[in-house]
Amino acid sequence: MNSKQTAPVLKVDNLTTSFRGEDAWLPVVRNLSFEVFPGETLAIVGESGSGKSVTSLSIMRLLKARSSKIDGTVTFNQRSLLALSEKQMREIRGNDIAMIFQEPMTSLNPTFTIGRQIAETLQTHRAMSSAQAREETVRLLEKVRIPNAAARFDEYPHQFSGGMRQRVMIAMALALKPKLLIADEPTTALDVTIQGQILDLIKTLQEEEGMAVLFITHDMGVVAEIADRTLVMYRGEMVESGDTATLFAAPQHPYTRALLAAVPRLGSMRGRQWPLRFPIYDLQTGVATPPVEAAAQMAQQDKPLLSVKNLSARFLVLGGILGRPVGAVHAIENISFDLFQGETLSLVGESGCGKSTTGRAITRLLNPHAGQINFDGQDVLNLGRPQLRSLRQRVQMIFQDPFASLNPRMKISEALIEPMLQHKLANKSQALEKAAALMERVGLSADMMRRYPHEFSGGQRQRICIARALTLDPKMIVADESVSALDVSVKAQVVNLLLDLQESMNLSYLFISHDMAVVERVSHRVAVMYLGEIVEIGPRAAIFDHPQHAYTRKLMASVPVPDPARRGLKRHLAVDELKSPVRPLGYQPPTRQYHEVSTGHWVLAEG
Repeated sequence: MNSKQTAPVLKVDNLTTSFRGEDAWLPVVRNLSFEVFPGETLAIVGESGSGKSVTSLSIMRLLKARSSKIDGTVTFNQRSLLALSEKQMREIRGNDIAMIFQEPMTSLNPTFTIGRQIAETLQTHRAMSSAQAREETVRLLEKVRIPNAAARFDEYPHQFSGGMRQRVMIAMALALKPKLLIADEPTTALDVTIQGQILDLIKTLQEEEGMAVLFITHDMGVVAEIADRTLVMYRGEMVESGDTATLFAAPQHPYTRALLAAVPRLGSMRGRQWPLRFPIYDLQTGVATPPVEAAAQMAQQDKPLLSVKNLSARFLVLGGILGRPVGAVHAIENISFDLFQGETLSLVGESGCGKSTTGRAITRLLNPHAGQINFDGQDVLNLGRPQLRSLRQRVQMIFQDPFASLNPRMKISEALIEPMLQHKLANKSQALEKAAALMERVGLSADMMRRYPHEFSGGQRQRICIARALTLDPKMIVADESVSALDVSVKAQVVNLLLDLQESMNLSYLFISHDMAVVERVSHRVAVMYLGEIVEIGPRAAIFDHPQHAYTRKLMASVPVPDPARRGLKRHLAVDELKSPVRPLGYQPPTRQYHEVSTGHWVLAEG
C-alpha cells in the first residue's frame, strides 16, 4: 500500500443518499466520509440494509435520478463526480473506476460470447481493431487465470461456472486499467474454494496493477484477509473505521464487537462432542448471551430413521437436430448413508457436487436412476401416490431462498394453514391456532400472520418457512442451504432455532451447506461430496480435526479466517473448475472402495 502522504484516489465527504418516499426524501446513507489511497484496500462492512451497496452505486452515479438524491461530495482524482454530466461520467466508468457486482450472471449478456463482451469494451474505449481486441481479451482472460483462454473466448456465460464467470467480470473490469476497483459482494454467492481463488486473484492483480480497491462485504473473514482499512456501517451511518488489524483486535463500537463475535470460526468446536448454539449479541450494546451446548440426546440406536443405499441420479443430455440423447449428467453416484432419529448429518461440497440432488431424491421431488431409500421402515422408491403424500408429511424441506418459497399473494396465515388443510389434519380454526403457536415458537408474533411475505426481512421469512415445515409434525427436515443467504447475526439466530427445535421435537436434519464453519457447529456427522460421490463421511470431530481425503483438506483450507495477520497471504489454490459430471451414454462408473480410518470415519480410496 502506498503512503498516506499520496493524494487519495477517492475522497467522499458527508455523502447522504436519499430515496423518494410518499411525502418526503428518506435518507438511507447519512453523512458518510472516507478516503481510498492508491494500492490500498478499504473494506466497507455491515449487514443487509446498512447502506453499503447504495454507497457504491452513489459513487458510480448508477442510481435513478428521479427516485434518488445524492448530497455531499465525491472526488476522484481531483474531479467532483457529482458535478459531471452523464456523458463525462460514462467516460469515468470502466476507464478509471470499474465495478464488480455480486451475481456475474446478471451482469453478463447471455446472448453474446464472453470474448465479444470484453472485446467490445476495448474497441469502444481504446479504439482497438477486432484482431487487437481479441488478442488483448485472451491476455486478460489468462491474467485472471482462466484455463485455455483462447478456446474459451467464443463460449457463452452459461458455459462457465460461477467462479469462472466472476473471473470474467474481473477481466472485464481490468480491461481499461482502472485506478479504482469497486467490488460489491464479489464472493458472497461463491463456494468457499472459489471464494478463496477470487480473493487470491484480487490480491495478486492489485499488486501487479497498483490499483485501489473498495471492497464491500458482510463477511468479516473476507475483510480480515483482504482489507488494509475497514469502515463499519450500521443503518446508513459509519459507526467505526480504522486499520483492520486494530479494529479486529480492539473494536470500540458495540455493533462492531457484535459483528466480529458473531462470525463462525472454523475450529471453534474442537474438544466438544455435541452441536453448540451460537452466542447471540445485542447489536446495540454488544453484550452476548452465552452459547448453550445441545443436549446429549443421541442415544445408541440400532435402526436408522433414514437409510440410503447406492443411490444414483442421472439426467439425459439432448443434442443434435432431433434432440436425441447424447450423454447423461451423473448427478449423484452410489450414495450411501444412514440418518438416525434426533441426529444432524451435514452434506457439504461445492455447487454441482450433488448435495441438493441427494436431498430432492430422498423426498422424491425427483426420481433417482437406481438405489434404495428406506424411511421409517418404508421403501420410499416404491411408494404409491397416497403413501408418497404421507411420506412428505413426515419429511419436509427448507430451501435457500425463503422469498421464492412463499407465495407473494398469500398472507402468512394462509401459507401456514394450507399444508394442514391439504393433509386434512385440522379444520381451519384448529389450523390457525396451531399456526399462531408455531409463529411464537420460531420467535415471531402471531399477529404477524396478517402480513404478506414482502413485509418481512430475509431472516424472518426463513423463520416462517421453518414454521411452515413444522405444521405437519415431521420427523425429518432436509435443510437445503437454509442459512447461506443470511447475514451473520441472523444466521446465528436461525441455526439456534433449528437446534432448539431438534432438542424439543427430536427432529432429524439432513443439513445441506457449503458453509463449513456453520456445518461444524450444527453437525453430529458430516459427509463430504465431490462430483456426485461421497468422498469422506464420519463424526464431525473426525472430519474437521483429522480430514483424510485431499478434497476435504482443500475445502478446509479455503475457509476465510477472521484474522488480519493472514492479510496478504495467498493460499495458491488451484484454479481448476469442478470437473464435468457429463458422461457418454452407456458409461459405467468404476467400483469404489472405502477405508475405515477410525470408528465410523470412512474415506474413499483415491486414485
